[in-house]
Amino acid sequence: MKYPKFIDNNSTIGVIAPSGSAFKETKKNKFKNAKKVLESYGYNIVMSKNIFTCVKGRSDTAINRAREVEEYFNNSDIDLILCATGGDFLLEILPYIDFDIIKNNPKWISGFSDPTGLLYPITTKLDIATIYGQNFSPFGMEKLHKTQIDFLNMINGKIDSYDSFDKYEDSHTKEITGLEYYNLNKKVSWKVLKGDSANFKGRIIGGCFDLISNLIGTKYDGGVDFTLKYKDDGIIWYFDNCELSLEEVIRVLWKMNEIGYFKYATGIIFGRFGVVNSYYGYNVKTCLLDSVLNTLDIPVIYDADISHKSPSMNIINGSIAYVNCKNNKGTIKFELR
Repeated sequence: MKYPKFIDNNSTIGVIAPSGSAFKETKKNKFKNAKKVLESYGYNIVMSKNIFTCVKGRSDTAINRAREVEEYFNNSDIDLILCATGGDFLLEILPYIDFDIIKNNPKWISGFSDPTGLLYPITTKLDIATIYGQNFSPFGMEKLHKTQIDFLNMINGKIDSYDSFDKYEDSHTKEITGLEYYNLNKKVSWKVLKGDSANFKGRIIGGCFDLISNLIGTKYDGGVDFTLKYKDDGIIWYFDNCELSLEEVIRVLWKMNEIGYFKYATGIIFGRFGVVNSYYGYNVKTCLLDSVLNTLDIPVIYDADISHKSPSMNIINGSIAYVNCKNNKGTIKFELR
């Protein structure tokens, strides 16, 4: 596994818009404030020319968005790349990207939600570590949460052990300025599907469940080859389900198991589901128990802090992770080897 060079507070962060961008004034306010906040930490910020334009959820055409990704990886003055925000259509750019440019110019790239479509093939097919957890957008809140501070330390090479948070937002604060902080209105409670505790390690990979379900079986899916290459380390899968129904979750897990995703798995982590929709009255626990996961002899954690119900932990895709869950609290530690 290749780990890109960490940066310092005088480095340049490039902000790309490979998916969505600012589609309303409050989002523009947030982006502008994010630039000020990161500059206050000493970073030089280079922003996509498309960050303030949006047409039907896209910052630009698929080809132009792909060219921007290549440009930022090719630019030796840019030390780290942040995706601006999530969205719906990042996958459209993949056929137009020259992945050799990324392979030959490795640097840290971080994103959350739709950027999984880019992070996942970079790690599983190019063997380059990526970070799932922060887009550029959250740095524009009126104050930073611990997860953003953790990220800033992480990209400086200060890798630590990360504990579950105290509270999360089950519902969002009404948006007025765009700078609103998380509405931390519910207690965090990690759960183990079968049993009271779980403790496992392995090479960790995952992201937004919805996006990975779209990538499965395409030429951008390196999941099976990744698990084969690192089978001796064991594999930890983590999934952040944004909006798939619980019935669809069951079907996707079946497909993943059939093609070999879980053959060398030592554990699976599901974050809090963004929505919980079911035709048959499932809840998250009964959904997972009624899935293929119930036939696997590995621990499964759910309701973890890897979620569209913020805040979300920062996960270093491709690293060795040590995961512990006990008394509804969780800890993840990363080792870069």
